Formats: sequence, structure tokens, C-alpha cells
Amino acid sequence: MFFIDTIQLEGLGNRAYLAGGRHTAVAMDPPRDIDRVLAAAARRGVRIAHVAETHLHNDYVTGGLELARVTGAAYLVPAGARVAFTRLPVADGDVSTVDAGLALRAVATPGHTPHHTSYVLEDNGLPVAAFTGGSLLIGTVGRPDLVEPRLTEHLARSQYASAHRLAAELPDETPVLPTHGFGSFCSAAQAEGDTTTIGRERAGNIAFTADADTFVARLLDGLEDVPAYYAHMGPANAAGPAPVDLTPPSVADAEEIAARLAAGEWVVDLRSRIAFAEGHVAGSFNFEADGRLATYLAWMIPWGRPVTLLAESAEQLAAAQRELVRVGIDRPAAAATGTPERWVPDGSRPVSFPRSTFAGLAGRGTDDVVVLDVRRSSERAAGRIGGSVHIPVHELHRRLGEVPAGTVWVHCAGGMRAAIAASLLDAAGRDVVAVDDRFDAAAAAGLDVITG
Repeated sequence: MFFIDTIQLEGLGNRAYLAGGRHTAVAMDPPRDIDRVLAAAARRGVRIAHVAETHLHNDYVTGGLELARVTGAAYLVPAGARVAFTRLPVADGDVSTVDAGLALRAVATPGHTPHHTSYVLEDNGLPVAAFTGGSLLIGTVGRPDLVEPRLTEHLARSQYASAHRLAAELPDETPVLPTHGFGSFCSAAQAEGDTTTIGRERAGNIAFTADADTFVARLLDGLEDVPAYYAHMGPANAAGPAPVDLTPPSVADAEEIAARLAAGEWVVDLRSRIAFAEGHVAGSFNFEADGRLATYLAWMIPWGRPVTLLAESAEQLAAAQRELVRVGIDRPAAAATGTPERWVPDGSRPVSFPRSTFAGLAGRGTDDVVVLDVRRSSERAAGRIGGSVHIPVHELHRRLGEVPAGTVWVHCAGGMRAAIAASLLDAAGRDVVAVDDRFDAAAAAGLDVITG
């Protein structure tokens, strides 16, 4: 008997796994906040005897080293990964006993990184699951361009070969359990569906439906911008991440919030975009706690800049703090909870800006306003509003001076990124309207949507 538990990391679009038998288990690609993994093991009544990494991660800080230290587990890391800590180096074909009759076999699957390693879970010698990390994903593969530009094409070809190796060695019914592909920018594309098998991937994944040259060309052509914080994740994981501290940050009053803003620090309001637009601290930025907080805040904030978090509740603050430690934003400089009326100095009032829809924009007309599209280039290529200006949201804080004069109607594909952009523009003193609507509604509203 064996079990496999999935630990979802929704904000980052990743998954970790706990797999084991009656007494012991292995934790695969664990997150920085290891208490979730420990709780999963406690629910199963098992001891974590092994912690395994498929690769040095580029999109989050691992909890593997700390989890191994806390549990006394063997820490399995691909032998080709250059790290500064003691671990058990894993080479192709190495087998580790997880529990009675349950073993983990390492399979070299370079492509996402040169040292990438997948692990096949075997029950009495039969494959029952493949932990594929950033190699074979659901309907796609891990992107090959995160290590070194000169290696990208070579790694893309390695990714193709690795996918074919897994398919050749494993039965079609073998479940494929990737780490990436559920929103992470480590994936070449986003997963279609929630589960898959070797056979399903063989039938529909471009790694199998195209020849090697076509696969490589399409893979490289589809790669988009890499989040800026990725540059800091690999080195942090190679050095050995420190334990996390999730105790509440110091409480900031209105005067401290104002002082931190005046010093050029980032004050981030975690409330919904609706609440933020209705009233907020002048100069603060809106990154919704329920959105892609860790990805977009870590992408956009100057690395190492102190951040103060404003939340509607202690629970919202704690959840955000947990997300941020996963990407190396370890300790907020300060925090406050409540409402914006409590966060502004005496004699001041919260500020606001309007929200609207594409129908509202169409009714007003696009003459004499700036329509700013903050989607990614691939999204814009599929359809854009005629005459709109394009600056992806992750570039906007550096390119505010390029936004033409006038009232700015800012939109994305659904509203979240538009809200971030609107808060940046509002903080810069611009008149802004946040379009909180799905882009699908633009053409139906009568706006001039250009395709191709």
C-alpha cells in the first residue's frame, strides 16, 4: 500500500508532494513553509525519511534543506546541481527505499535545467507514479531558458529527449505528477487539466506530436518574459535557504506608514481591487491577497526594497506573509490591519479612483483618453483595442514616463493586473480609471478590437 498527497501552492502555480507507505515517506519539491508538509505527514502518521528535489528551483525558495534538517531525512539533490550544503547527491538510476516495498528511482531528465532529475515511485518494482518536476508537464514541458541563454536551444532539445525517455520507460497508465505548470512561469505553457498520465501526454503533448525540430522551434517561439525575481531564487537555493520566520511583523501606525512612503519604501495594500479603488492610502500599491501576490509583487518590487503590508485582517496578513517567504521576501518591514481611515494621518483622508467596464469605455469613447493595455505580448497579439498603448504590467513601474498625457483607462484580461497598474499610476499622480472586466467583453461592447 502507498499514498501520494498533493500540496497545492496556488499563488505560485506549483505543487509539492508527500508520498509514502505505512511508516515512512518522501517529500518532493517542498515549499519554504515546511509546516504544511509536516502537517501532511502527521495526518498520515508517517515519518519523512527522504526529501527530494527534482532541480534547483528558479521560481521559489525551497524548504527542502530545512525540512531535511528538522526531520533528519536524507536530502536527495541531483548530483549535477552545484550547492553549498551537505546533501545526498543523486545520479541517474539511483534507488532510495521509501518504505517496505516502496522505492524511488532517479531518472536523469535534463532540459528545464542541465541537472534536472525526475523520480519514479515503484511499488514492489512496478512504476506507480512519476514525479517530473519541470520536465514533462500536463500538455507542455518546463521552459529551457532559465539557466543560461547560450544553453537554451540545447536544453530545449534535451527536454524533448527527456520526455521521450520517460514515455519509453514507463507504462501509459503511469500518473505524471509535475511540480510546475499550474500558473508558474517555469512552465512553457499552462496546464490544460488537473491530472494526466504518460499515455495521455503521449497522445497530446507537443513533445510527442511534433518532431524534434518543430518542437524546439515552437517551444522557443512561445517563451515570454521571465519574472525578475527568478534571478535571485537559484542562488538562494544553491546557497541553502535559511529557516522562515512567520511571526507577525511590527505594527505600523499612520505616521510610520507616511514616513515609509516618504522614504521611497513600498506600501502594499492587500485588499480587493474594489475596496482599494474606493479608498486607500495615497502612494500605496494594490496587490490583491487573493491574486497572484507573490509572483507579481516579487516581479515588480526593486529587490531588497522594504515592504509594508496593509491588510483587512490578521488572517489576510498572515496568508500573504506565508506566500511572500516562498519567493524570498522574508520579513515585511511593518504591517497594519483594518481600514484605510486608520492608515492615514490625522487631518488626511483616503484617496480613490473610479472603476469601469469595457462597456463604460465604449460609452465614453476612446477619444481624448489613453487606453493602456498591461497584458503580456502574447495576449495582445491575439487581440487589442485600436489605438491602445501597450506596457506589460511588470514593466510599468519602470516605464511610467512613457504613458501619454491624459486620463488613463487601464485594462488587462480580467481586472487584477489592471488594478495593480491603476494603483501605480494613481500613486504617480495620474488620473486613472481601472477597467475591471474580461477582455472578451471589449468587442461585444462595440470597441474596435484588432486581431492578428
